[in-house]
Amino acid sequence: MRNRPPRLLLSTLLVLLLPALGASLRLTAAEAVVRFDAPAAIEAYGPVARQLIAAAQADTFAHRRLAELCDTFGSRPAGSPRLELAIDWILGQMKQDGLSNVHGESVTVPGWVRGTESLELLSPRTLPLRVLGLGGTVATPPDGITAEVLVVRDFEELRRRAGEARGKVVCFTLPFTEYGSTVVIRTRGAIEAAKAGAVASLVRSITPFSMQTAHTGMMEYDDNLATPRIPHAAITPEDAGFLQRLQERGQRARVHLTLRGERHPDAVSRNVIAEVPGRELPGEVVVVGGHVDSWDVGQGAMDDGGGCLAAWEAARLMLQLNLRPRRTVRVVLWTGEEVGLIGAKAYRKQHAEELDRHVLAIESDRGTFAPQGFAFTGSERAQPWIQGIGRLLQPLQAGRITAGNGGMDVMQLIEGGVPVMDLVVDRTRYFWFHHTEADTVDKVDPKELSQCAASLAVMAYVVADLPVRLPR
Repeated sequence: MRNRPPRLLLSTLLVLLLPALGASLRLTAAEAVVRFDAPAAIEAYGPVARQLIAAAQADTFAHRRLAELCDTFGSRPAGSPRLELAIDWILGQMKQDGLSNVHGESVTVPGWVRGTESLELLSPRTLPLRVLGLGGTVATPPDGITAEVLVVRDFEELRRRAGEARGKVVCFTLPFTEYGSTVVIRTRGAIEAAKAGAVASLVRSITPFSMQTAHTGMMEYDDNLATPRIPHAAITPEDAGFLQRLQERGQRARVHLTLRGERHPDAVSRNVIAEVPGRELPGEVVVVGGHVDSWDVGQGAMDDGGGCLAAWEAARLMLQLNLRPRRTVRVVLWTGEEVGLIGAKAYRKQHAEELDRHVLAIESDRGTFAPQGFAFTGSERAQPWIQGIGRLLQPLQAGRITAGNGGMDVMQLIEGGVPVMDLVVDRTRYFWFHHTEADTVDKVDPKELSQCAASLAVMAYVVADLPVRLPR
């Protein structure tokens, strides 16, 4: 039998809120927000928060389900049959959980398939090097490319040494500092190398730590330039450092590169939708989700299978505890994130007419390590409310709220005026495994995944259940 919300909570809410709500019937929505005693109301959700946290940590169901997803279907690249089979399985499982309005919403995504890849040092000695083509790269000619390597740190050094780059493979070795400032080398490396006349480009994998692991990821070409599209791949930090040392000693490195990736026709994928319907205001929505696609290496367990399972588990816990909030909690698992946030952009377009009724959109796409809090992008008036809900997460040490950030998928909803946030976790080790063959389910700790699910459940439930809507 499902547990019911504590009577103490309901009575406390009535005592605190009836006078204000009675008056608010004669007020505008903005006036009601101003007069609403948010701190007292939020504090009254303490018993429910403790219920959700306890239920999330009672077993490792979310991790077992993540393992089944990852082990059964493996990686889930956009446009692949594996992704669609995984989505079919997810939809079936969600229906078994008792979630409502379970369905997929069609999204067109580009196709790219990795082929045979190799990189070999030919001189000053022969040595196979580890390589991963970056997502969307063009292939080399069938016989590959043989050329000397020019090692540069970044775009600035390449511009200074552009005269040396023609006919060579340019290798960028910028060390990892912070993802946002380093990843530009990966995304634009082929564009800048082609401008200098290079025949191919390599990048030091975007990671602070490596055990000879190459990292893939999205890259770009610029159709407005007259320069050709050149092959673009990532190598390990160890091999990047090796090539740099050779050059510094005056030893010319010559390599043979083969990439056989190719574009496929666009394919139809789906955003996954499932709901806990609101009991009073079902048309108002709190979104919680992650992205269901992954790169084609590893299992996509951290990026972002764990985030999807944490969001999905948050909704399942509400059903398990018979906690049906005032507003609808909608789980959205976006497709095509890795190839350009395509699913989130499609969701924004498909739901444009109801975005004014989206109260909040929450994302989990930083890995599912120990949760620390949330990053929130919304109005200043809403900040104290979110801070108050954060205090309910102190048992998990996950109550820190920072301003001015949000996940990449939910940030697509900002244009519609939707406040957004993402779950902040301890990312010390996240970029060790990000976009690699090592992104496998064993890297996800069952206890930490449960804590992430609990954090999402508390935040989503309280925002969805508050008597007054979160101010914009």
